[in-house]
Amino acid sequence: MIDYRIERSVSVEEFKAVLVNSTLGARRPVDDDATLSKMIEQADLIITAREDGRLIGLARSLTDLVYCTYLSDLAVDERYQRMGIGKELIRLTKEAAPTAKLILLSAPAAVDYYPRIGMTRWEQCYVLDNIEDLK
Repeated sequence: MIDYRIERSVSVEEFKAVLVNSTLGARRPVDDDATLSKMIEQADLIITAREDGRLIGLARSLTDLVYCTYLSDLAVDERYQRMGIGKELIRLTKEAAPTAKLILLSAPAAVDYYPRIGMTRWEQCYVLDNIEDLK
């Protein structure tokens, strides 16, 4: 049985493990514990999926709870994917801030997943990695 809950924090070790086991670790600073710690500390909403106490999925968001929720990390251990856990983490994230628009940037491998579960694709996203690039 999967236990879902809102948690204020998770350990860096748990966070790192679920990122690596979900393949999201390839695009996250999993070798930088200080950054991972800040990512957890500064999150406004963390929803977890656990089996027998072990973290197998996580949705980490930044949100004002009324206008927008940015779902920054949606990670589900590969051994538990295709079981509806990611969709349930998204549902619970939306439920925690029902009036807020839920926004996320898809991992390349998941681009086709989100429309299948009812999310709308927008083409208007922009990213600025380095302040020196701002003209």
